[in-house]
Amino acid sequence: MNIRKKIWLTFIGIIILAVLAGIVDYPAGPDIKIGSYFKELKIHLGLDLQGGTHLVYQADTSKIEEAEKASALEGVRDVIERRVNTFGVSEPVVQTNKSGDDWRVIVELPGVTEVNQAVEMIGKTPLLEFKKQPPPVELTPEQKQKIEEYNEEAKNKAQEILDQATPENFSTLAKEKSEDPGSQEQGGDLGFFKKGEMVPAFEQAIFEKAKIGQVYPELVETDFGYHIILKTEEKGEGENKEVKASHILIKKKSEADYQTNQGLINTGLSGQQLEKAYLQFNNQTGEAQVALEFNDEGKELFAQITEENIGNIVGIYLDGSPISMPRVNEKIPDGKAVITGEFSVTEAKELAQRLNSGALPVPITLISQQNIGASLGKISVQKSFFAALLGLAFLALFMIIYYRLPGLISVFALAIYTLLVVAIFKLWSITLTLAGVAGFILSIGMAVDANVLIFERIKEELESDKPLNMAIEEGFKRAWLSIRDSNFSSIITCVILAWFGTSLIKGFAITLGVGILISMFSAIIVTRTFLRLIAGNFLEKHPSFLGVKGVKKDDV
Repeated sequence: MNIRKKIWLTFIGIIILAVLAGIVDYPAGPDIKIGSYFKELKIHLGLDLQGGTHLVYQADTSKIEEAEKASALEGVRDVIERRVNTFGVSEPVVQTNKSGDDWRVIVELPGVTEVNQAVEMIGKTPLLEFKKQPPPVELTPEQKQKIEEYNEEAKNKAQEILDQATPENFSTLAKEKSEDPGSQEQGGDLGFFKKGEMVPAFEQAIFEKAKIGQVYPELVETDFGYHIILKTEEKGEGENKEVKASHILIKKKSEADYQTNQGLINTGLSGQQLEKAYLQFNNQTGEAQVALEFNDEGKELFAQITEENIGNIVGIYLDGSPISMPRVNEKIPDGKAVITGEFSVTEAKELAQRLNSGALPVPITLISQQNIGASLGKISVQKSFFAALLGLAFLALFMIIYYRLPGLISVFALAIYTLLVVAIFKLWSITLTLAGVAGFILSIGMAVDANVLIFERIKEELESDKPLNMAIEEGFKRAWLSIRDSNFSSIITCVILAWFGTSLIKGFAITLGVGILISMFSAIIVTRTFLRLIAGNFLEKHPSFLGVKGVKKDDV
């Protein structure tokens, strides 16, 4: 592939990239939706541009061990974040910050005007509660009569289906008649299972009485209802014996159906009695689980609760919302419990953190409250937008007048640069604050500065009588060293500011850093490709179009 062809391919790639960026930038453009993944593409405005409330809380960590302070603050942050979400606030920011020995929680609520309500809800101490199922309610004679009548009707219905059932039509009947939720798709197929995986009455019929390939001639009654069973296959022997079967279920009612709507009730056990919660791993399976330890008061209460609720759920609620619903398997007398489940390490850590946020409440005190009006934010956006447009217009005019054709090329390169940067802001969901806008505008200046360096070096090469193509290549080589050194030092500064700075400083550093990286791409790839394309005999003979003072080459 010759050089000219490579230049044209690069040019086409730049145009495609610019078009894609333009699609992303378009205000009414499409969002990203791939399967269950969805990302809304829009510019996120910070509190200072959108208006809202900025709150700073001082955390009292004097009673918390040094090693647990960060975790305790993260727990508080999690609680506040969930409380803020109940407001329906769009894009709230809740973050912790450590300055020396001071720990702070910073809350930004864009669009929130009811500051007092927000302060009241955020400032509450996290409330961790353990709740149990209420005692069963004695049914009335009428309710018991209804249950009997319902079950008798269910039994008759199941018997009618049994009378019709054959191995050939079993799947069809299951799809049409069965009240098991999975039967409509699977035709009642339960797959292979061993002893111990089904309720006893069901297993006894399947493993001891039913014959392969035949519909079991009797209804099998369990706590779930009446089953019509078709045993289809079996394999293995002894403890390894497995049976494959299908069933049709007709549900029945029990007294428990009248107990389900009462909700869980408070046990009196709360975060005050919980000493700590932490992640641990099962010694045998290696699965992540969450361990709980109660103080002396909580130990007795927890023992009583677990003794009275074996087989039932004891729900754990944080600020009224359930965070875990473990089932009690046995009485726990020593105040040390373990919540098991199919937890990932991250999920187990989060649960322990939430439990600790109730067990180790960190007192927080509001030390700063700043209310920013939406009108002020709107005015700031308008002024920033106007300043950016005015600055761009003056820059474009200067570049075209001073550098002629290269100046015009730099304006196109600057337009592509702007499209790319804004697209990254939307794709990365960068929140733009006034400081962020300042970083963006500053990066525009640096992008222009890179073009100025390049054009000046090219002019010097042309004035030393080098051919245009060679002058362009040499000019880029000489300019690149200066661009690289200055931009890399700026990028290092941005990284340091983003790493250690607060939210506003981070916003400035990130937008400036993104702008610098794209400006380097714009200067070295976009501007260079455009200049290579226009290099030809005409410009060779008329260097004044390149802003070079001198006579035409024909006259030399």
